[in-house]
Amino acid sequence: MQYLVSVIDDKSNSGTEEEMAAIDVFNEGLRAQGHWVFAGGLAAPSTATVIDNRGAEPLVTDGPFVETKEYMAGFWVMEADDLDVALKLAAAGSRACNRRVEVRPFL
Repeated sequence: MQYLVSVIDDKSNSGTEEEMAAIDVFNEGLRAQGHWVFAGGLAAPSTATVIDNRGAEPLVTDGPFVETKEYMAGFWVMEADDLDVALKLAAAGSRACNRRVEVRPFL
């Protein structure tokens, strides 16, 4: 089963050199253990564009779809046998990036 692990932060590109090195080590561990699917950091919410094409014409607006203090600054998509394994991996990811994370299974 695959899980989305969202990194929660209140600023973009805020990782220190030490945090980035720890994330690299964590990512290599995910690869070595067969849990790696994909990961990435995200630009600031101010760079987002929201598109709503439910009406007659698409409505395109700048900025995030919600106004919030914290947002998803990055993510991992991980492969894990079950939620318990995913939570252990996410806890290690949280430690590596020094941020809170949210774990959600894919449907």
